[in-house]
Amino acid sequence: MGSPYIRTSIRAVPFIFCLIAAAAHADSANPVAPDAVATAPFIVIGFVGGFVKYDDMVHSAVQVAAHLRHDYRSGLFVEVIENHHRERAYADIVRLVDTDHNGTLSAEEKRNARVVLYGHSWGASEAIALARQLDSEGIPVLLTVQVDSVAKPGENDQVIPANVAEAANFYQLNGFLHGEPQIRAADQTRTHIIGNFRSDYKTNPIDCKPYPWYDRLFMKSHTEIECDPRVWTQVESLIRSKLPPQHQ
Repeated sequence: MGSPYIRTSIRAVPFIFCLIAAAAHADSANPVAPDAVATAPFIVIGFVGGFVKYDDMVHSAVQVAAHLRHDYRSGLFVEVIENHHRERAYADIVRLVDTDHNGTLSAEEKRNARVVLYGHSWGASEAIALARQLDSEGIPVLLTVQVDSVAKPGENDQVIPANVAEAANFYQLNGFLHGEPQIRAADQTRTHIIGNFRSDYKTNPIDCKPYPWYDRLFMKSHTEIECDPRVWTQVESLIRSKLPPQHQ
């Protein structure tokens, strides 16, 4: 006859198979595909002007990046780059946007890119040059911000490429070195120029004691707009307006 225990176990086998099948069906109804749902972080890249080092905390462009890193612990990539290293910035953007890590950017990956670019002086010119490079690859830019933009040789910092959704320009016109007074959109139907905002440091001088003496002597007003907290508070506010809410 066999033991009652063995007979009970045999009868339980079909029930166990049913449980396994049900679990398998539940998994197939809710598949987990990390690569398919991965999203690129928000990307903020700032360019410093002249021959400033990327980590020189005296400079406002570096300070803005530090504030953002402090407040956004995840979901945001922030980088400050010297204006002669644009290719490094471009490579970082492509790497981050390539969420499936296959070495090729799909149309969806490009469409989902969330990039903000800003800079001062030559760094502002480089920000627009990078936006134009991204445009040639079909990668959109949420915002560009230029502060006393000085065009580098071979670059055009006046015309904002059509892949940029919004652009702002802060400038001053005093002294030997001063910024581009007016930016315009290559395509007004695709790019909104937030404004061209002028500062006048003859009537409103700024104390820039932490900056090198030669900057304060030979590029006085150009340096003043770089250390003007009123300007950079606006720059940072514009950048933050494009970022997700902070998680405390």
